[in-house]
Amino acid sequence: MTDNPEEQASVTEAEVRVHRSPRYFRFMLTGAILFAIVALVLTFAFPENPTYDRGTVFGFLLAICVVVGVALGSLVALLIDRATSRRARSVQADRIDVHIPAEEPGDELQSDEPKSDRPAAPES
Repeated sequence: MTDNPEEQASVTEAEVRVHRSPRYFRFMLTGAILFAIVALVLTFAFPENPTYDRGTVFGFLLAICVVVGVALGSLVALLIDRATSRRARSVQADRIDVHIPAEEPGDELQSDEPKSDRPAAPES
């Protein structure tokens, strides 16, 4: 299994549960985008208010709707995750642990090359 005879590998078998999981960020992003569109529609669905212009109304609605959209997208992802976890199945998995013993201080190879990363100064 390993090239180095000093390495020690141990294999243990375990039973693990595997199931598909939704990508939460994509659900939250989709909810935020959908509710941003809802905020835009709500801004122009009602008559203009003389106190606030449409940009201000859209800003307030956008802030509220994006938070609601992210929350609902997260909730949908959680519900899908719960539904798919019921169909989880158990499989056998192998865990491989490799232990490499530490080298002793005297085991280093001796060489005539300098030990620094800088090139050696030319001899004159």
